[in-house]
Amino acid sequence: MKCPFCGKDETRVIDSRPADDNTSIRRRRICDSCGKRFTTYEKVETIPIIIIKKDNNREPYDRSKIEAGILRACHKRPVSAEQITKLVDSVEAEIFNMEKREIKSREIGELVMNKMKDLEPVAYVRFASVYREFKDINTFMDELKDVMNKEAPGKS
Repeated sequence: MKCPFCGKDETRVIDSRPADDNTSIRRRRICDSCGKRFTTYEKVETIPIIIIKKDNNREPYDRSKIEAGILRACHKRPVSAEQITKLVDSVEAEIFNMEKREIKSREIGELVMNKMKDLEPVAYVRFASVYREFKDINTFMDELKDVMNKEAPGKS
């Protein structure tokens, strides 16, 4: 590793520890030439994923789009930022574990909806109404009835 201060290649690691919830390694280094210390981060390189949209256009995977959709659905609901981050992390982990280079946006939407059902019912219905593009009130009511039946077992 090249020293950012003097440019020499004689550096060594003096400390390593996990960072970012064990998704990367933080390394403290020292330059043998100038004696200065600096920090580097090592992270697993992931394969770029392409999202196939409903209109068959393709675009690079963007975590922030999933997060934005969930944030909109959870607006003014009792859902913490930490819960949203965990949900996005969970969805993202499933996406990368599929080991596909291309994935349909529909698959990602289903993953998010399945996880949102357990998070917060109103946020789930909000997300589903946008994602599934409810065309009329009957479709919306059918989804709402499903949520209500799951919340109150034994009642129909």
